[in-house]
Amino acid sequence: MSLDERRSESDVVSEQGTVLVVDDDPHLVGMYAAMLEDTHTVLTATSGEEALVRLSNEVDVLLLDRRMPGLSGDEVLETVREEGYDCRVAMITSVDPDTDIVEMEFDAYVVKPVRRQDLREFVESLLLRARCGRDTRELLSVTSKIVALESRFDEDSLDDNEEYRRLRERRERLEAKNRERIAELIDRDESRLVFRDVLQKIIESQSVVGAGASEPIERTADAEGGHDG
Repeated sequence: MSLDERRSESDVVSEQGTVLVVDDDPHLVGMYAAMLEDTHTVLTATSGEEALVRLSNEVDVLLLDRRMPGLSGDEVLETVREEGYDCRVAMITSVDPDTDIVEMEFDAYVVKPVRRQDLREFVESLLLRARCGRDTRELLSVTSKIVALESRFDEDSLDDNEEYRRLRERRERLEAKNRERIAELIDRDESRLVFRDVLQKIIESQSVVGAGASEPIERTADAEGGHDG
């Protein structure tokens, strides 16, 4: 890997980035937009159909509700990937994660409600991940799914689940392939943002103590923005 390629994987994104916020609750869409519009260009949509109309190659981050009337968030995500859009996607939803997320091609899974600071950090994280190589992004996506499932199910239930076991095996292969690169990224100042929701899991698997390792990432209960989507 060249020096320029390594720099592009870890440097803080200089441009604002364009974020498309999609939720069938107009109030929630407006609230998320207000949380982000001082630092990013924000587009909004209140349905899956409108999301696909607003979507373009200019969109860097897609914040997507799962449960919407008409075209669901899952269907929007599938269309986004089928049509080759290269935006980073976070599912922001009140739907608790289940093993159906294993094959979904998102980058992060966020269960509502979400606080302003958490939302802003997730967007920054996804913008930074966009600069990572494909293998690194895939490792972070897979790890995000594992973290989401482990936050809901106990260890015994997951150990008996074939899809979860395959997901773990997939992560192990990606870790073996990218161990040195991930260790380099963890040691950088922006690692807490790059890894955001998966930092603790990555550090555990890498056996590397990097920046931010002493501060566990927690989901707080007194958050803003609840909804049933």
